[in-house]
Amino acid sequence: MTLRTAIALVVDAVCVLVFCAVGRRSHAEGLTVAGLAETAWPFLSGTAVGWLVSRGWRRPTSLTPTGVAVWLGTVAVGMLLRKLSGQGVAVSFITVASLVTALLLLGWRGLAQLAFRHRQVGARHSLKR
Repeated sequence: MTLRTAIALVVDAVCVLVFCAVGRRSHAEGLTVAGLAETAWPFLSGTAVGWLVSRGWRRPTSLTPTGVAVWLGTVAVGMLLRKLSGQGVAVSFITVASLVTALLLLGWRGLAQLAFRHRQVGARHSLKR
């Protein structure tokens, strides 16, 4: 595993954990390790499925296919596992989860691509001098 892949995988996991922690906090459920693990495991499982389906290690910071597959896996598999384990899957929760995880999982990739392009343009500009 390359360093870039490892970092991308960790950033995705942190994004999911942040989503779960904010959700637990907004519903006054407390931020214990056990509580966070209970909330996060379905979504982290979905994140892993998205990585496997997209072969995320090939292009870990790309929006497509990796980012989209990770996001869709996180939401779809996460909700399915929540339903199977007796946790809530109200339509409003699915909507909020879809939007927030899209912002987090796709957002960091978009910012990374912008930074990479900016660095490439800067490097080309300095070579022209």
